Amino acid sequence: MHGPPLVGWLLVVIGSATGVSCLLRTRARCAAAPGERRTARDEGIMGLGMALMAVPGTALHEHTWGPPLFAALFGAIALRSALLVRRESHRAHHALEAAAMVYMAALMAMPSRASDDMADMPHSMVGIPAVTALLLCYFAAYALWTAVRLLPATSPAAPGAPTPALLGAPGVATACRVSLSIGMLTMLLTM
Repeated sequence: MHGPPLVGWLLVVIGSATGVSCLLRTRARCAAAPGERRTARDEGIMGLGMALMAVPGTALHEHTWGPPLFAALFGAIALRSALLVRRESHRAHHALEAAAMVYMAALMAMPSRASDDMADMPHSMVGIPAVTALLLCYFAAYALWTAVRLLPATSPAAPGAPTPALLGAPGVATACRVSLSIGMLTMLLTM
């Protein structure tokens, strides 16, 4: 990932935590319906993939096979999600999220903007500004729209009322989606 190493490591932590919590939600008692388990699994894979993609290049020897591998993985996820849109409409978001990861994988294959050999290259070689702007607007709007759903619609539960397990709480899935959208925003901004 291009950008400051601290931002990369923070994205690794956030993506890993989100991915693991989403994968833990796939257990039967946390996700009631099979569709919820499938969604949690896909979000977990996306979070862990985001974490892996965000590892700063200074920490690992950058291999030329990394970006094509990410592009193939997220391309397959985007295709699968696009095929499932008819059955589950929220798959459109997953398809766009995976397509954005393919876009960022393609940008990862290019040299950093700050490097000396980029001085003579046009700005469009680092990314398509219109595509990046559209993705930034989409993920910002999605994060805000999803975060609003976390606000309590009713008064808090009465004292002594049973509380659901942390991973089974209704807001955890929504919080995972907000976290992934904010991670996507951050990755797009550092590209």
